[in-house]
Amino acid sequence: MAANAERASDAQILAAARALLAARYVIALTGAGMSVESGIPPFRGPGGLWTKYGEPPMNGYQIFLADPKKAWEDRIRRQDDELWGPLKVARPNPGHQALAELEALGVLRFLITQNVDDLHRQAGHQALAEIHGNWKLIRCIECGARFKAEEIRLDVLPPQCPQCAGLLKGDTVAFGEPIPPDVLRQCVDHAALADAVIVAGTSATVYPAAGFALEVKQRGGQLIEANLYESEISRVCDLSLRGPTGEVLPRLAAAVADLRRARLS
Repeated sequence: MAANAERASDAQILAAARALLAARYVIALTGAGMSVESGIPPFRGPGGLWTKYGEPPMNGYQIFLADPKKAWEDRIRRQDDELWGPLKVARPNPGHQALAELEALGVLRFLITQNVDDLHRQAGHQALAEIHGNWKLIRCIECGARFKAEEIRLDVLPPQCPQCAGLLKGDTVAFGEPIPPDVLRQCVDHAALADAVIVAGTSATVYPAAGFALEVKQRGGQLIEANLYESEISRVCDLSLRGPTGEVLPRLAAAVADLRRARLS
């Protein structure tokens, strides 16, 4: 399959850049494909962690609530396993940086990521919602406050929220856990404003994240895909840009910048 992988043409990149500049409010939805390009293993598919070791229990949140002390002990013990290890050393790739550049240009107004790897933040992105949480953060499940991991003492488990003394857990959303309401509200609000979506490194099949992109398309907005291979949403996309996001997105950001300069000159 890799031998038959396509590469977005310059004409396709230019068409996508024009569509973004013509839009009033552009958002992006990113997924695991971008993480993989930074060396983070996927969960599903060949080489995926769940493929190798089996999927985690579908009631992970309920397991946490039943014995939060044990859940915290397990979290501490896993700090160097096959998931946490790569997360610690991963760095933003050119695709992350390109999306941050589109934000700096004022073109990309908001980003929704399904990834927990913190790489969009590290690339300098400001306006984003991490719909599945962030592995570097700790969240109070009662008041919703978030803290950097190093801000929370772990000498007593489970730790308590410094603000409300509530129960703390990792910010990453477990199976069976509701999406935090503050994050969900951000996604709903920005998707309602959008008339164009960049879908990068994801087949947009996991809900509720996928729904935000498809909602824009259903309202008549532009759906622009950047993905290595054809995905389950390719058939409804207005433009599908083939190739690694670390290659496609920098080309797209450069084309947007060039068009803007030409219009201003």
